[in-house]
Amino acid sequence: CVVFQQIGASLMSSNVGSGLFIGLAGTGAAGGLAVGGFERNAAWVLIALGWIFVPVYISAGVVTMPEYLRKRSGGQRIRIYMSVLSLILYIFTKISVRLLTWVTALCLNVILDEMLKLVACFNAGGLTAVIYTDAFQTVIIIGAFVLMFIAFNKVGWCEGLLVQYERAVPAITVPNTTCHLPRSDAFHIFRDPVTGDVPWPGLIFGLTVLATWVWCTDQVIVQRSLSAKNLSHAKGVSVLGGYLKVFPLFFVVMPGMISRALYPNEVGCVDPGECMEICGASVGCSNIAYPKLVVEIMPGLMIAVMMAALMVFILLLVALSIVWIPVIQAANSGQLFNYIQSITSYLASPITTVFIMAILWGRVNEQGAFWGLMVGLVVGTVRMVMEFVYSPPSCREKDLRPALLKDVHYLYFALILLALTALIITAFSLCTAPIPEQHVTMDRDPNTYTFKEFFIHLYTKVQKGDKCYIPNYTGTFVLECGCVVSPMWLNEMSEEEQKALERKLTSIEEDHTWKTVCNVNALILLTVNVFLWGYFA
Repeated sequence: CVVFQQIGASLMSSNVGSGLFIGLAGTGAAGGLAVGGFERNAAWVLIALGWIFVPVYISAGVVTMPEYLRKRSGGQRIRIYMSVLSLILYIFTKISVRLLTWVTALCLNVILDEMLKLVACFNAGGLTAVIYTDAFQTVIIIGAFVLMFIAFNKVGWCEGLLVQYERAVPAITVPNTTCHLPRSDAFHIFRDPVTGDVPWPGLIFGLTVLATWVWCTDQVIVQRSLSAKNLSHAKGVSVLGGYLKVFPLFFVVMPGMISRALYPNEVGCVDPGECMEICGASVGCSNIAYPKLVVEIMPGLMIAVMMAALMVFILLLVALSIVWIPVIQAANSGQLFNYIQSITSYLASPITTVFIMAILWGRVNEQGAFWGLMVGLVVGTVRMVMEFVYSPPSCREKDLRPALLKDVHYLYFALILLALTALIITAFSLCTAPIPEQHVTMDRDPNTYTFKEFFIHLYTKVQKGDKCYIPNYTGTFVLECGCVVSPMWLNEMSEEEQKALERKLTSIEEDHTWKTVCNVNALILLTVNVFLWGYFA
């Protein structure tokens, strides 16, 4: 049970970082509750992770997502591309964003040295240390809940928030404009499909494309589920993660709205000159909503949140990310969370398409997957570059951006990119020879079974806590669990023994009782999720 809770907490805190606290609260301050739908959407996809994706990954006997695509397609170039793109996405949407939140919180110079020391310690501990670290970081959420209750009490609870948010108008406004006024639909998650800042069809369908990449194909997230001892544990972890994702609407988004209600001159500023003085960004200061609330109400919490959430691990990536920070500040009207989601929609949608089609359609081959990724990358990159070239207009300016930017929401663009990538994959796969059957079924070819692959599987199994044997040979390896495994002993295993162990490592059998428990909880989670969607719609 302890391990189950740790992995579930790790799954949650891997996604809840400073970018979420700063970005989600900032977008909530600027536009209201609609951004909470991004967190609510995770429940559907987490169920898909436990019931669809993880069984496929376990059956394939893989430990990384690029490895799955290599085994499924039979080629190396997709694996290399995935690794490189993951690094690029990490720079654009993780490290840069987290460093920007440090700058926003005005604490970068104070704790940078300590953060780097902590990074060295945690990186040395492997996946086990990462899970324990993430589980510990979840404790920070308790502080966020304390802040939430204090903030609600300060604003007069829900009734007070309804009144004060609608009146949250800054003292300095831009003449002959309405950009200083809070949105009339601020307390509704579903917005107009054409004029809404978060159109409801995009929120339901387009966001699912992005969420599938995050929760079902991203190595950072999926490795937590793959570290579970069996499939029932992995399903339980997904359900627990889904339950936890119910709460950010209340302890992140609503506090952001409260911050605007309490401090409209700073958080809700619209005059470019005034905003530059307040936060250094002419397009708005909504990103300071959460730090402002913390500094005014619980100043000691901010450093704790930043220290727990910002684990940067490579100095070169940090340097590149620092260069990118000014671009983030000017993108998407200065709303950090929208920046993260838009970049994800431009670069990650093709990856989602490839994984879904590879799992659901056996005819997908390496050529189809590769060229689908390439075309999707080009189209997505063009849209991303346009996003940075054509900055969003400030309050008094006319929107002169191309129609592809101002009329096609990034969530709609994710759906377009999904369809385009699927079309390319289908066309190239049907026009080229199918891949060998062993790649479709993920069956092990005895002629390709290598000691390295076998040892990786055994090492992974040991990390999960399963029993391992201690042979009396030299040339041994010491694993994290304390067991000693000899490569000489492994090589002496017969082909039948190797296949038997491989079947055990890739088994997706479940105990009937725990399978039922997981299924019932999944239904409860989905029911609660549907109710919350309807209540706040």
